[in-house]
Amino acid sequence: MTDSIYIRPIGFAPGPQHEEGNTIRLAGGMIYAHRFAVILRRDGKTAERWLASPAEMAEVLEGLPASVADEAQAQWCHLALVHPALECGARTIRLDQPQVMGILNVTPDSFSDGGEFLDRPEAGREHAAAMLEAGAAIIDIGGESTRPGAAATWEGDEKERVLPAVEYCAAMGAAISVDTRRAGVLEAALAAGAHIANDVSAMRHDPRSFTLAANSGCPVILMHAPGDGEDLHSNATYSSVVFDVFDWLKERRDAAIAAGISRANIILDPGIGFGKSLADNLALVGALPLFHALGQPLLLGASRKRMIGALSNEAPAHQRLGGSIALAIAGMNAGVQLLRVHDVADTVQARNVWRGLRDAALTDFSNLPV
Repeated sequence: MTDSIYIRPIGFAPGPQHEEGNTIRLAGGMIYAHRFAVILRRDGKTAERWLASPAEMAEVLEGLPASVADEAQAQWCHLALVHPALECGARTIRLDQPQVMGILNVTPDSFSDGGEFLDRPEAGREHAAAMLEAGAAIIDIGGESTRPGAAATWEGDEKERVLPAVEYCAAMGAAISVDTRRAGVLEAALAAGAHIANDVSAMRHDPRSFTLAANSGCPVILMHAPGDGEDLHSNATYSSVVFDVFDWLKERRDAAIAAGISRANIILDPGIGFGKSLADNLALVGALPLFHALGQPLLLGASRKRMIGALSNEAPAHQRLGGSIALAIAGMNAGVQLLRVHDVADTVQARNVWRGLRDAALTDFSNLPV
């Protein structure tokens, strides 16, 4: 008999004053949670469920089976954990508010903008500069398409695509993440001026990646994908997608720590669209607050993805701005720290308006007695 525990925020308040202080500040950000579901699963099925406010949580935790007591206490602490800023060269990326990561694909076959910035480096440079000017905190550079059915990329080709882009972004003073699952590409990119490793295989594809990241001290983004070979979308079988992805990311977090990567340098990504159905993706977006219980900053990469087309009369990738903004706002409302997007200016504008609303709610005491 195997027990597992999960603490999921399910109720939110505009600010702590609206619940007379009976809230937690979720992941040190701008979202305040006041109601939680404590879910006990046994042998892969939900056995019991308790509801609690912060004031009631100690009593619930004390009554849990000994097999999950320590994990439950850790998750409860993680939910309110304040994450330190990411240090990326001369740039500091604060994680107490949502930050926008702009996508720069230098591939011939990306699902959204394949070839545009690979064939015309000057266009890539202009696009990166425009994203930075529009408010991107990080530029994420990728030289391999990971869409379903994409052909594998040779490491030498990937370097030839990625390194020039890293160099011109570094010359702009940008904070740079490199979207690669190959240690050789990561090593060369870090030497050229990149700061963050964004690995869609969660560093399973190349066994050298963990050691390289640990030795370099760079932040790492570990993304969930069910496939463990060239096809990251394969083996997509879930008993319950939310809990399965949570457990998988927990295992990769622990593997990274065991490999010597500082816990403060680990960011987790639920991998929207990778080996997941529309129903799976919707469930994960709806459950994003739960993933703060893992104790790491979260990245949401849902921009222009297939799920938007599926919900909007099969709109092509370049006509998915509205859906991308809707998903970005869902992420912000869940306390996600990093939003990986194609449309930086529009997302930054949405973020700024969202922040204005959050600031106004946090300072609103008008409905409380004097």
